[in-house]
Amino acid sequence: MGEPEQRIATHGVRCFGKIKMFLMALTCAYISKSFSGAYVNSMLIQIERQFGIPTSIVGLINGSFEIGNVLLIIFVSYFGMKLHRPIVIGVGCAIMSLGCFIISLPHFLMGRYEYETTISPTSNLSSNSFLCMENRSQTLNPTQDPAECIREMKSLMWIYVLVGNIIRGIGETPITPLGISYIEDFAKSENSPLYIGILETGKIIGPIIGVFLGSFCASIYVDTGSVNTDDLTITPNDTRWVGAWWIGFLVCAAINILTSIPFFFFPKKLPKEGFQNNVDGIESAREKNREKAKEETRGITEDFFPFMKSLSSNPIYMLFILISVLQISVFNNTFTFLPKYLEQQYGKSSAETISLIGLYMLPVTCIGYLTGGFIMKKFKITVKKAAYLAFCLSLSEYILNFGYFLFTCDNVPVAGLTISYERVQNHLYVENNVLADCNTGCNCVTNTWDPVCGDNGLAYMTPCLAGCEESVGTGTHMVFQNCHCIRSSGNSSAVLGLCKKGPDCVKKLQYLLITSVFLSVFYSLSAIPGYMVFLRCIKSEEKSLGVGLHAFCIRVFAGIPAPIYFGALIDRTCLHWGTQKCGDPGSCRMYDVNSFRHVFLGLNTALRGASYLPSFFILILLRKFQFPGDMDSSQTELPEMKLTEKENECTDVHRSPKVENIRELKTKL
Repeated sequence: MGEPEQRIATHGVRCFGKIKMFLMALTCAYISKSFSGAYVNSMLIQIERQFGIPTSIVGLINGSFEIGNVLLIIFVSYFGMKLHRPIVIGVGCAIMSLGCFIISLPHFLMGRYEYETTISPTSNLSSNSFLCMENRSQTLNPTQDPAECIREMKSLMWIYVLVGNIIRGIGETPITPLGISYIEDFAKSENSPLYIGILETGKIIGPIIGVFLGSFCASIYVDTGSVNTDDLTITPNDTRWVGAWWIGFLVCAAINILTSIPFFFFPKKLPKEGFQNNVDGIESAREKNREKAKEETRGITEDFFPFMKSLSSNPIYMLFILISVLQISVFNNTFTFLPKYLEQQYGKSSAETISLIGLYMLPVTCIGYLTGGFIMKKFKITVKKAAYLAFCLSLSEYILNFGYFLFTCDNVPVAGLTISYERVQNHLYVENNVLADCNTGCNCVTNTWDPVCGDNGLAYMTPCLAGCEESVGTGTHMVFQNCHCIRSSGNSSAVLGLCKKGPDCVKKLQYLLITSVFLSVFYSLSAIPGYMVFLRCIKSEEKSLGVGLHAFCIRVFAGIPAPIYFGALIDRTCLHWGTQKCGDPGSCRMYDVNSFRHVFLGLNTALRGASYLPSFFILILLRKFQFPGDMDSSQTELPEMKLTEKENECTDVHRSPKVENIRELKTKL
């Protein structure tokens, strides 16, 4: 009985002793972490409306993930090399699961969502104070005891989301630097581009699943099952609608905990790929591991500062960090605020915008990552050629990006806000006069957002401001009649919601989505060659720390501040802020789409344009460096292995100048 059990156990260990098995597990981790990240970004609009917070706070919540990452990224990247890297990655996945669960807690701790409205859900009630009533002696704003109002304040619950996202960032910290370094250590150099491409593909498959789950959850009312949705007076197209954002976070928590399990079965070190069945290769790898273990016992921190000094004096590496900060700032801003931009620009619901992003942009990006890795492997592209290829493709994508400025729509005409009651264009960002001769006797509340669309194609902030005296129907099917401010050939009626944008705007959205497909292809094709140049400019022993320091700088200078200042700029384009139950300002209900467009596209274009200056300097530096025979990744494998064998045979002998020169050339590569 002992021998069969031992064989089964040995076979189980061998299954987890191959680099391709680790690649599969790491790809699943990439899918789960990017799935969670994409779902968080797709639900930011719902979280903003649920807690009544401005876009700048939403940017802080989005950047909190990077805050958690920054806390540990340098230490994990360096000390993780001394520890059991697969187990550290597994623990990180479990921590991400905990963070997702904490984010979902506010839904269970706070009461039902109460959106801003004065409209009664049914028309057979005695109260019809939301209509135009002359000689009204009292205001519609309820008077509440301040102490009671404080008890009902639930907006601070967003701190749970902030803390949960920080914990999620802490858990994600070891996955990329330790996973990449593990693959680089034990995979063939010629296979690394393809493996990196597979991992990057996993980072796109996850968002595809995440955005479609986000679209599904956004279309479900947040309190579904506990309220009668037939009584709602808002639809998913309304800016007060909140989807069931909490459901997806429970799904994310379950997926992340399942993903963590395989990593606890992988060994600390693997034989070099291609030598699994070679006894000499295995013995050489074991000897190398024993030598590394001796070096680690001499001091775990003695080479930390030399590594940092070496990386900071590497010009190509430092320029790559600058490029990444600028490029990732644009990428984060686009992915975070693109659903809001499409919603405001083209009048789509948040659920529709999320699904459009997942349908048009992410699948082609996935294909592009795979194609880029395959091209690097198939044609054995050298480091210099990879740099030129990445630069040309990225520059082509940047030039096509200017097409976004052509596909624009104008503001929805809202009487007293974007246009006057006489259809004269208003000067925005001034005190708008929402009262007119047709509604001065109605005693309307002027700060409430209950938009209705009149027969004349003009929207009004409330039925009362439209001068409507009667209502027919219930819920979202309610129709308002005898509206004094609506001068049309019909019966002067209005329906709930803003007026829809015209067919020209729909066509422009289609053009924008088609353009985004080509942009996504160029972006993804340039990513793998550029990333391989970045990896090849770092010494092998510094690779884990280099990747971690790179991620640290991205998070400190791009991931954390970019969504905050970007969100603050977007807040400045708001035309009308919502009002919470206690009178405090809530989330923005309507933006000036022209100013929004200038901020969203203009800032992204400026940051992207600035990134090409350091890119040009990298191309100049690469021309000055002479790589070993200008060799590709497959050709570098042989001298690397020969050098390793010599080190194993001469563990007690000092390295010769010739060996040091070879290592210096490898470092430059």
